[in-house]
Amino acid sequence: MSEKAKKKRVVIVEDHPMVSEHLAQIINKEDDLEVSGEADNIQQAMRIIRDLRPDLAIVDITLNGASGLELIKGLKMLSINTPVLVLSMHDESLYAERALRAGAKGYITKHRSSQEVLAAVRRVLSGEIYLSEKMVSNVLHKFAPSGMKSIKPRSVDRLSDRELVVLEMIGHGQTSRAIAESLELSIATVDTYRARIKEKLNIQNAFELQHFAIQWLRER
Repeated sequence: MSEKAKKKRVVIVEDHPMVSEHLAQIINKEDDLEVSGEADNIQQAMRIIRDLRPDLAIVDITLNGASGLELIKGLKMLSINTPVLVLSMHDESLYAERALRAGAKGYITKHRSSQEVLAAVRRVLSGEIYLSEKMVSNVLHKFAPSGMKSIKPRSVDRLSDRELVVLEMIGHGQTSRAIAESLELSIATVDTYRARIKEKLNIQNAFELQHFAIQWLRER
C-alpha cells in the first residue's frame, strides 16, 4: 500500500472559501490526512460524501441555502456512516447538543487553534466523541442525579435548526436584512422564520422577540 493510500480522507463542507482553503492547508500538511473533496452546500456535499465515502466530513452549521445539521440528518437517514465533525462559528453551548443529537461525532468552534482542530479530527477518526472540556462538564452536570430535577424542557427545542440560527442572530441585534444577507436568503424568508419563531414561542411582537433572544443568549 502506498503512503498516499494510508492517509485518512477528509471532506470539507464550508461555504466561506477562505475558511475552506485555510482548513485544507492545515489538513494536507499532515502526513496521515488529506482533503479528498470540498463542498459549499448540502446537495453537493451529499453527493461527494455518498460517492467518496471519506473517513471524515468536517461540516459547518451555516451553509448556502440550509443548515449543516440537515446534512448530518440526511446522511444518517441514508445510512451513510461517515463520521462528522462540526466546525462552526456558533457557540457550542447553543448547538453542540443539537449537533450530536443529529448524528455528529464532535463539535468545535472556529476560534480554536489549528492544533486543537487537528486534535478534534483525530479524536473523531479514532471513533470517539469530541467536545471541549467545558462542554463535557456541562453535559455531565446536566445528567448528574443532583441536577436532574431542575431540568425542564426548553422552549427553544421546538425550533428548527434554521429557526435557532435566526433566533441567535436576532439576539445579536441583527436586522432581517442583515440576517438575509448572511444566510443568503430573501428578507421575506427571514421574516417567515421570525413569524414561526414567535408562534412557537408564543411571542406577540418584534420587541418581545428581540428581548427574548437577548435574554436567551445571556442565560446560556
